[in-house]
Amino acid sequence: MLEVVKVPAIDLEVGMYVSSLDRPWLETPFVLQGFVLETRGDIERLQRYCQYVYVDTLKSVQAPVLAKRRANSRPRRPTQDFFPKRTLSKYEDKSSWTDEYPRAQKAVEVLSTEIDEMFDGVADGAAIDMVKAKKSVDPMIESITRNPDACIWLARMKQEDHYTYQHSLGASIWAVALGRQLGLPKADLRTLAIGGLLFDVGKLRVDKALLNATRPLTEEEFQQVRDHVRHGVEMIQDSGIINQDVIDMIAHHHERHDGSGYPQGLRGDGIPVFARIAAIVDCYDAITSNRSYARGIPPARAIKLLYEWKDCDFQAELVEEFIQAIGIYPAGSLVELSSGEVAVVIAEYRTRRLRPKVLVLLDADKAPMDTFKMVDLLTETHTEDRVALDIVNSLEPDAYGIDMTAIQL
Repeated sequence: MLEVVKVPAIDLEVGMYVSSLDRPWLETPFVLQGFVLETRGDIERLQRYCQYVYVDTLKSVQAPVLAKRRANSRPRRPTQDFFPKRTLSKYEDKSSWTDEYPRAQKAVEVLSTEIDEMFDGVADGAAIDMVKAKKSVDPMIESITRNPDACIWLARMKQEDHYTYQHSLGASIWAVALGRQLGLPKADLRTLAIGGLLFDVGKLRVDKALLNATRPLTEEEFQQVRDHVRHGVEMIQDSGIINQDVIDMIAHHHERHDGSGYPQGLRGDGIPVFARIAAIVDCYDAITSNRSYARGIPPARAIKLLYEWKDCDFQAELVEEFIQAIGIYPAGSLVELSSGEVAVVIAEYRTRRLRPKVLVLLDADKAPMDTFKMVDLLTETHTEDRVALDIVNSLEPDAYGIDMTAIQL
């Protein structure tokens, strides 16, 4: 008996387990890569996007089993449930990557400079200047709402010689990109931007030797690092900041969905929703960046880990929205093509996430190109030899000695 069979979409039935589609998953709204059809609505959604799918007969379930599974499963909650007092709206791209890049570059350069000056001042005992912080994030927010890819590229290109400062920059950009995907209003995007900048500000009061240690920390030392949350809240309150969502991001970005986080061991909906967002972007930026004790991992691997951690560390619905916001290969990802060439992703298509625009850096022999070559995988589907051209691998950020921060466009 065949385990996986090809089934026309018009012949699908409730209880079938869909293991793959006739197109890449990220070209559809289905974030779960493999699922049981539990309602006619599930079938109708698939029929809108697919002519046929592949059904795993061994994982498909009979009606009594399906009913029991429904009774024991937690349904996916609508995004609006988490923002009951807000009107959510869908953002559309208003500019191309080429047009947006210079504006994003200027916005991120200004923001990076402001972060350095603000954190240096706070380290010397100054209060956080919220008026300046708000003004510094606004150009970045405007750029992301027009087209997020340029700022996402720059978040990946950030310098890594001052991790705490640049981590704040990256977290702020990821937070706004997720907020855009969720359809949050501009005022909330600003809150996310500022919260992303500031949720690690308390680390300025933690011994740098502990933050940069490459050895395992003692329990006492680890508690000192954890205390950055308490320090951050105190610093925010001393600065007169009263935005509760920003305070929540600082106070609870290390809480975890299953209650295993700190400082209070909050779980599920007990964690403020902006803090749940902060937890995801904090983790993603950290594991994709080079730190003193660990090398950054490729974005595709980081996305896979976040997906594995959903419903344990992070709220599943927000993880799925984050994946939709940035894709498997976000701008700045280093990838290998089926041609053997090595490229960096420049920009994605919202509906064709696995066919982005890439800049080829190394030839098939992994030698540097004399001139970088721009390739649009959406239109260039084959090499000159008529071999299919696809992304086949996600590479480490420094693979083949490539210095991502030195790439100039």
